Amino acid sequence: MARKTAQDFHPEALQAFDKYVHGDISRRDFLSSVPKYALLGLTAEALLEALNPRFAEAKQVADNDPRIKATYVEYPSPHGNGKLRGYLVQPAKAAGKLPVVLVIHENRGLNPHIQDIARRLALDNFIAFAPDALFTLGGYPGDEDKARELFQKLDKEKTQADFLAAAQAIKKLPQSNGKLGAVGFCYGGGIVNFLATRLPDLGAGVPFYGAQPAADQVAKIKAPLLIHYAGVDDRINAGWPAYEAALQKAGVNYEAHTYPGVQHGFNNDTTPRYDAATAKLAWDRTISFFNAYLRDS
Repeated sequence: MARKTAQDFHPEALQAFDKYVHGDISRRDFLSSVPKYALLGLTAEALLEALNPRFAEAKQVADNDPRIKATYVEYPSPHGNGKLRGYLVQPAKAAGKLPVVLVIHENRGLNPHIQDIARRLALDNFIAFAPDALFTLGGYPGDEDKARELFQKLDKEKTQADFLAAAQAIKKLPQSNGKLGAVGFCYGGGIVNFLATRLPDLGAGVPFYGAQPAADQVAKIKAPLLIHYAGVDDRINAGWPAYEAALQKAGVNYEAHTYPGVQHGFNNDTTPRYDAATAKLAWDRTISFFNAYLRDS
């Protein structure tokens, strides 16, 4: 069966799905709103299933790929939830010390897709660490709906403190060259923007379609930023004009791209909102950006 893309779904159905995955409407509300938009004879339940992630089909790097070393590690987070846990991946045969990149998930925790992103970064010769914000609630539960429900229970400030602790912990790894980057997606993109306002030693930040920080915090940003937006993403894009004005006023080194015609989540290759050409372009730019700012000269 051919893989479905965003073009296989009515735009209103995609908008309803975006509201659902971000907690703005319930599952019941989604199912009751989409039957009139269901194409190809799909029921509302089948439409939801078609839009949900398919992790196994999209995996690019196997868990046991011999080119990488992957393990789960824990670090203290005294100002957060006490302890954090994440997925640490590095090249199996690294030559010298390497940059470290914090990989920050969407609003579902450390699911298989984000683990795969971390493994991809290791193949590009970075040390990657992907924390699980849901660790304090038992960790990613293996079910996207349950993960979203758990996410609503997180303490925002403690979770932010956990990511700050993660950043400082991985930068000090003995294999690290001392330079830290961060990449995040949706919720994680917002966390990258937050970290940029709080970490003067952040070497490079790459938020994918992430919520913007408050304008009065932007002057604190010292890191260069590579900012990716989807063209069809009114909810997130509404905050960009004010963010851009604040970045310019503060003299922040930034590069921003809005990719026309693609959906929020275009980089996530587990769902039909994925756009292969745009994802490749944005990811190639991301790796080049990290190479430029995080490698030892």
